[in-house]
Amino acid sequence: MLPKLKSKYFLLSVDQLSRGWSRNRAREVLTKRFSRGSCSLHMDGIAQSLPGKEIALVTGGNKGIGLEICKQLASSGVTVVLTARDERRGIEAVGALGALGLSNVVFHQLEVNNAGTVGTTTEIGNPETFWHELASIDPVERLEWIRKRTTEPYEKAEECLRTNYHGIKFVTKALLPLLLSSSHGRIINMSSRYGLLRFFRGEELKQELNNVDNLSEERLDELSELFLKDFKDGQLKPRGWPTDGGYSAYRVSKALMNAYSRILAKEHPSLCINCVHPGYVQTDMNFQDGDLTVEEGARGPLMMALLPKGGMTGAYIYCTEVASFM
Repeated sequence: MLPKLKSKYFLLSVDQLSRGWSRNRAREVLTKRFSRGSCSLHMDGIAQSLPGKEIALVTGGNKGIGLEICKQLASSGVTVVLTARDERRGIEAVGALGALGLSNVVFHQLEVNNAGTVGTTTEIGNPETFWHELASIDPVERLEWIRKRTTEPYEKAEECLRTNYHGIKFVTKALLPLLLSSSHGRIINMSSRYGLLRFFRGEELKQELNNVDNLSEERLDELSELFLKDFKDGQLKPRGWPTDGGYSAYRVSKALMNAYSRILAKEHPSLCINCVHPGYVQTDMNFQDGDLTVEEGARGPLMMALLPKGGMTGAYIYCTEVASFM
């Protein structure tokens, strides 16, 4: 049983996780490096001038929004554990932050799935030709252009669910004891507009996933398996799963993650647990075709990380505004 601690920990999950990090290893890393403190999980987060020692564990912190969050957290005096799947890139990211005078960032390798977290494969062909064509297309039409060149095989869909939903659960549970021992634990999960329930075709599925009072983690696991079965059987549309616009697995994985976050918030009212959609940010996932810079995309997560004790929980934040999960 961990003692109640006055300091704060942040676990910031920006990239999606898999089962590569064992529960014992997760606890070992934090307790070894930080003998005092408590942990809070966040998909994003920043701590400005909060009292006490603060420690943030950021997943996917070697690039994009994750790196920007690490930078801003460290600039605010927070000790940051930057994690990434690729050791070389993670160490390089820590070195780049160190060159900015941010010595309070350490690296730890975190195994994640190698499959794309969107659950799709985009046919690029000749990279030079691909980027030339993409640049010549009207920005409004680019996403549709990419979508038409994207396939969604079952194996990718399976990895997407395992990464974006089951991986988040696994790491959260591994660190939950530290979070609960914190004086101010917070979890921020990086969500997406694609995870909104409005995209589900079936009204029954929408209502079930939105009814947190009657929803359980076990039921979410069942829905995850049902989706994959229907995917394999070609029954997504008649079963009410989101199919319009593609990215079905990604949409379902984010919807399940949102629901899990809400269940967790209800079970642990002492923690601030929220989901944040950062906006359409320029990242590798969308071939740098977003509307927002990583600095702009980090605003919502950082805002939620600054929540005072007893702040909102179980909410969905669209950029920097509270919005509906529907």
